[in-house]
Amino acid sequence: LVCISCLLLFATWRSISQKEKQPPGPIALPLVGNILHLDLWNLPESLKKLSEKYGPVFTVYLGPQKVVVLYGYDVVKEALIDQADDFSGRGILPLFKKLFKGSGIVTSNGETWKQLRRFALTTLRDFGMGKKSIEERIQEEARFLVERIKNTHGRTWTLCLLGHA
Repeated sequence: LVCISCLLLFATWRSISQKEKQPPGPIALPLVGNILHLDLWNLPESLKKLSEKYGPVFTVYLGPQKVVVLYGYDVVKEALIDQADDFSGRGILPLFKKLFKGSGIVTSNGETWKQLRRFALTTLRDFGMGKKSIEERIQEEARFLVERIKNTHGRTWTLCLLGHA
């Protein structure tokens, strides 16, 4: 009982102390957050109701994870077009952070992402991506693969990815 009381007190204190730093939103419960405020079967409608009460930018907690919701065309346009640099990052998923250590085009953010993207696009262009010649080579390799599969006559076969050897 003491532990639960301390946990509730800490959660309430945290939400009160952070009110100045974050958009408004419903008070979150410890561990479950605002899941009880949301209808998971009709999420757009429940977010619409919350936006009517708290405005087009509000905060909800999905479990312990804080989520800032932008509801409405004008707010999303302002965030993604007018303030694109401030909103260009991705959320951090703990599993991806542990597996990929912040590297990779899909899981990185900021300057690392820009450098990896630039490198990948340059490399793909050097190999002919976006040019007509690569399409013809892919079609040729696909024809060789189809012929190889037809020639097996239902036997087990091993695919050689290094060419049509």
